[in-house]
Amino acid sequence: MKTYYVYIITNKNKTVLYIGFTNDLIIRLFQHKEACINHTETFTANYQCHHLLYFEEFENPLEGIEREKQLKKWNRKKKEWLIEKENPTRKFLEQEWEEFN
Repeated sequence: MKTYYVYIITNKNKTVLYIGFTNDLIIRLFQHKEACINHTETFTANYQCHHLLYFEEFENPLEGIEREKQLKKWNRKKKEWLIEKENPTRKFLEQEWEEFN
């Protein structure tokens, strides 16, 4: 069964939050990082967002898309609460993955 992800990424100073949806989190994070390196004209590249702070997994893509829409409507304080609940130190989660080292 395929897994889908809703994720929140940030920049190195943790001042910007970006919420996205994908079916391959590792590849999507690489794409965000490459966009930053290549100065692509995208939100994440313009704000240098490619560090993973939070993610959720879904088996049903429609549930994931609905969750993404829900989170995008939240104010920043509520998004930060969600991140801190699961990642209280706000560490960059991709740094723990072998694929990124």
